Amino acid sequence: MWAEDDFTLPYGSVRLGLSEPQDGNTYVMYHGTSWQAANQILKTGFRQSHGGMLGRGVYLSRDLQKASRYPLDLLEHQRVVIRVNVNVGKVKRIDYQYHPLRTTWHENGYDTAWVPPNCGMVKSGLEEDCVWDPNRITVLDFIQPNMQQSQYGKTYVMYHGTTRQAAGKIRASGFLPSPGGMLGRGVYLSRDLMKASRYPLDLPEHQRVVLRVKVNVGKVKRIDNQYHPLRTTWHENGYDTAWVPPNCGMVKSGLEEDCVWDPKRITIKSSYSSSKQNVKKVDLILVYSPGL
Repeated sequence: MWAEDDFTLPYGSVRLGLSEPQDGNTYVMYHGTSWQAANQILKTGFRQSHGGMLGRGVYLSRDLQKASRYPLDLLEHQRVVIRVNVNVGKVKRIDYQYHPLRTTWHENGYDTAWVPPNCGMVKSGLEEDCVWDPNRITVLDFIQPNMQQSQYGKTYVMYHGTTRQAAGKIRASGFLPSPGGMLGRGVYLSRDLMKASRYPLDLPEHQRVVLRVKVNVGKVKRIDNQYHPLRTTWHENGYDTAWVPPNCGMVKSGLEEDCVWDPKRITIKSSYSSSKQNVKKVDLILVYSPGL
């Protein structure tokens, strides 16, 4: 249920592999957490866990599948994976429960502990890493879950990127449909906060606001190619919402998009404000800061 976009590796980084991490190398790793914790990490950096299977440190994995399961007690839409760069330093392999250095590897001169896959240490059989010093970790970006097609008659949280001035008008009098666009007339939204936070494209980030809304999607039509026969006429054919799935070639960013015909289907919940310099809170909700 989690998708990793294609991306260019940062200079000196090594792509995912199941082989043992080598001393002094830099690797892309993943850390699964909540949105609230992710925002705190963006502001102040990672902090060591006080304990765990490998003792004190920051727990990560080079396996996206492993990281995407955490936190275990949260629903998928409440989770986010932080993609990071890690200089592992000196690495110790910990491959069984009673290893003499299982929790004391750092005191014995190691910077990272590595649990190989399928060694019996982790129930899932997926690899795990524990990094002692958070300063060895550099945040790259966030990875969100794949968006599945909206189901008929259900209500979803979505996002709309706009200006502060326009956001005030929308709060006062509601949304107005755009007269046109990729999907024709309607209100353009996304269930992907990263997508919405990029708009309006011609404004600097500190001038943008993202409105968080709830949408009763009604009857949904999937539009997954530029030449779809109902690309701009879906409403005339009995649909309430058009949905562009991620990575279908319709949107350059590869992120999903929705177009809702009737603004009355949309209820405003709260606002997001974003800046590269810091992460702010508006109306006591979490904020995604693009570009971090």
